Amino acid sequence: MRTRGSAIIIQHDKVAVIKRVRNSEVYYVFPGGGVEQGETPEEATIREAYEELGVVISVIAPFIEVAYNGRQVYFLAQILKGEFGTGEGEEFQNSGNGRGTYEPMWVDIELLSTLNIKPQEVAGLLHKKAAGSGLN
Repeated sequence: MRTRGSAIIIQHDKVAVIKRVRNSEVYYVFPGGGVEQGETPEEATIREAYEELGVVISVIAPFIEVAYNGRQVYFLAQILKGEFGTGEGEEFQNSGNGRGTYEPMWVDIELLSTLNIKPQEVAGLLHKKAAGSGLN
């Protein structure tokens, strides 16, 4: 099973997600991807945020680790520079490869519970912590 590193980036009560449409299913994931050989989950998270979102991030703290299609490690992160939505990773270059579409977007944290977010337990914890402690 593969390890995946993902970023939870919050700004102005909104969280960065990737809207996926694949095989007529619409769902959302937090930006991130598989850890490559010789990489840590933190390094993969930083690389994937640049590839998928077009931004350079700083990992602030671990958020949660879950077993979902392998090991997934989530980190709270902040944007240091770049323009959100300008990612040029292979996901965007090969849109006709049967993997569906990828659309970076900001979603209001209050709406997380209404979306098909994978994995849902991460979205639920984020919603709970944001409501209780003001993560943003």
